Amino acid sequence: QLQLVEFGGGLVQPGGSLRLSCSSSAFNFDYYAIGWFRQSPGREREGVSCISSSDGRTDYAESVKGRFIISRVNAKNTVYLQMNNLKPEDSGVYYCGAPQVHQTQCLLTKGWYDYWGQGTQVTVDS
Repeated sequence: QLQLVEFGGGLVQPGGSLRLSCSSSAFNFDYYAIGWFRQSPGREREGVSCISSSDGRTDYAESVKGRFIISRVNAKNTVYLQMNNLKPEDSGVYYCGAPQVHQTQCLLTKGWYDYWGQGTQVTVDS
C-alpha cells in the first residue's frame, strides 16, 4: 500500500506563490506516476497537473498552464508543484495521487489514481 504525504499548503495573497510537496517512503517511488488534484467545497476533485514515471512527461489543466510547474526529484522521493501568480479560484484542498505502479502514464483523470494523500489546504485570499 503506497502512502503519500503532502506538505506546503497555506494562506497566500493573490499573485503570490506556494510550493507543494508530495513525498513517500516507498523504495520504488520513482516508478509511480504522480498527479496533483484539488477540491473545493461543492465541487468535484479536479486534475491540476501530473508527471509520468517513465519519461517525465507532464500535463497541466488549462487553468494553471503558465503558472504552475510540476517536477520530481526521485532521489528525495518527492514530487513538487510550484504554484505562481495564484488566484482566489486556485483555493482548495490539494491532493497528490498515484496509480498502480505499472501505470506509468500521466493522466488528469481522477479514476486513474488508486493512492491518495491526506491533502493540504491552499487558500488564496487578500
